[in-house]
Amino acid sequence: MIQFNFDHRFVNELPGDASGAQHSRATPGLCWAAVNPTPVKQPALQAYSIEVADLLDLSRDNIHSADFLAAFSGNCLLPGMTPYATCYGGHQFGHWAGQLGDGRAISLGEVINQRGERYELQLKGAGMTPYSRRADGRAVLRSSIREFLCSEAMHHLGIPGTRALCLIATGDNVMRDMFYDGNAKFEPGAIVCRVAPSFTRFGHFEILASRGEHDLLKKLINFTISRDFPQIDIQSPDGYAQWFKQICESTAHLVVEWLRVGFVHGVMNTDNMSILGLTIDYGPYGWTDNFDPGWTPNTTDHEWRRYCLAQQPPVARWNLEKLAEALAPVFPSQTMLAAGLAHFDATLQSKLTTMLAAKFGLLAWRDEDTDLVESIFELMQRAEVDMTEFFRALADIKQAAPELAVLENAFYSSTLYRNHSALFEAWLARYAARLTLQQDTDDARSSRMNAVNPRFILRNYLSQQAIDTAMNGDMSMLERLMEAARHPYDEHIPADLIAKRPDWAINKPGCSTLSCSS
Repeated sequence: MIQFNFDHRFVNELPGDASGAQHSRATPGLCWAAVNPTPVKQPALQAYSIEVADLLDLSRDNIHSADFLAAFSGNCLLPGMTPYATCYGGHQFGHWAGQLGDGRAISLGEVINQRGERYELQLKGAGMTPYSRRADGRAVLRSSIREFLCSEAMHHLGIPGTRALCLIATGDNVMRDMFYDGNAKFEPGAIVCRVAPSFTRFGHFEILASRGEHDLLKKLINFTISRDFPQIDIQSPDGYAQWFKQICESTAHLVVEWLRVGFVHGVMNTDNMSILGLTIDYGPYGWTDNFDPGWTPNTTDHEWRRYCLAQQPPVARWNLEKLAEALAPVFPSQTMLAAGLAHFDATLQSKLTTMLAAKFGLLAWRDEDTDLVESIFELMQRAEVDMTEFFRALADIKQAAPELAVLENAFYSSTLYRNHSALFEAWLARYAARLTLQQDTDDARSSRMNAVNPRFILRNYLSQQAIDTAMNGDMSMLERLMEAARHPYDEHIPADLIAKRPDWAINKPGCSTLSCSS
């Protein structure tokens, strides 16, 4: 029997509804509602992360046991599991959406591992909860594969995010309208067990503020600081200020890391913002192929592009402002919140220039580097240059004799390559001249650049290939992507996994067009 060391602080220290009633409802004055997962017909383990298993002190034998399959498919509870869903609200696409909550996620409890680290286990797609509203609480295989793969890919890229323990097919079919266009159909269902120190979101605080439940809001703040920010002294006069400042700092760090690898979250609603600065809720995400600041993978956002690549920093700032508004009624002073937002601005600028210097192999950022960087990004957009390929190739440029041919494979169009060659050659001359201002060697610079510019990213067309084969019971592509994701900066990755987006993927559903449907 698998045994976890559970420590259910969220349900033990915050008010909730322990009745276990599953029907959809508002839960004023409460932070959670008990609910059991809905059993599934024929669970089958499809994939797991051995790294996450190690975090939870699980062996391979544990993972392949009947107990594991039953528990993480929602068919039974292991001793100590106390399943529940949490209540939160949120601003979605800039508008207040009211009560939302865990409509497709059921937490099994908080585990303390042998190293004293806390991890919450959460099943996504395990059935209806009181917050499911008109939905069924289920998830389909395609979206579950995407969440499972991206959770682990982001971790190995060095980007903060939730993790994924396992992917289990349910044997049940789930009705979904993939693009909300009236073409609903049955798809195979699946469940992902995702893992994080905390799944608390900005929206957990927003819903309490919106209801005027200020005593409970203060209690949730104190609980969050005590459990998730133990280094902060709640009794200190500036304890609240330190807490909000850390949230602002970790959020700034997160969006800069997204930009570093060209990642677009796709749905940066306040209910999808982690209080710990983690990437959370992997829906219509994607990595930009040909560099485009206005690109978004989310079909719902194609008109306004609120959550496109370049808008992620200002949207993160806007989301923090909404959090600040929610916290304001119980904060000692508004000055503390203003200081936190100002810290976000300063941190964002500092981390952004540090990140860009590293991507371009610069030992230190200079003010004049702004024009150098902005001009090449503009050229990359005009000439449809692949962002990932460009920076790996740029690491091979020789300072003494920069050759444009080194960058040729980063271009999607040979015509655009020829038409823009003179402009790129002029830029390379400027870049080489800039490199002469620092004491450095080509080999040292190349090594540094390749440590921050990935060779492998989880391109959408690759994920879709894994989904297509998995639909036929073949998980080999998923396994290959998982292995490549473990070493994203290594040079020696199979050629077919680092190839630029092929033409057939430009408009293929799941490759360039995605929705929130899961």
